[in-house]
Amino acid sequence: MHALLPPGRMVLMGSPLRGSLTARNLARLPFGKMIMGQSVAQELMLPRERRWNGSRELGVIAGDSGFGLGRLVGKLGGPSDGTILLEEVQIDGAADRAILRVSHTGMLFSAMVARAIASFLRTGRFAR
Repeated sequence: MHALLPPGRMVLMGSPLRGSLTARNLARLPFGKMIMGQSVAQELMLPRERRWNGSRELGVIAGDSGFGLGRLVGKLGGPSDGTILLEEVQIDGAADRAILRVSHTGMLFSAMVARAIASFLRTGRFAR
């Protein structure tokens, strides 16, 4: 039997919730699907529409630095964190969304992202 989680909030960082053009570009290359693995490829290959209906407030962080590994496998053709397009990080039903000047990988090491997450976890909104 699973215990119920206490009330809280959660944050997604650069998650390709609507599929990934970078994954589709990578899949076209020799061994691209093998590099991603079958389950990742299946999840990211098709554009998707999603809606958050969970009981916890959801915050979403996207980067817009435009510098990242996604550029090595093809043009992204729109605002991105260099790997994931801003439009791919959207999900209906999120409580708040922040677009920060970071790359996809840089999110993991950014003090600015850490402060944004702390703000959302405390208040349910990203500090502006």
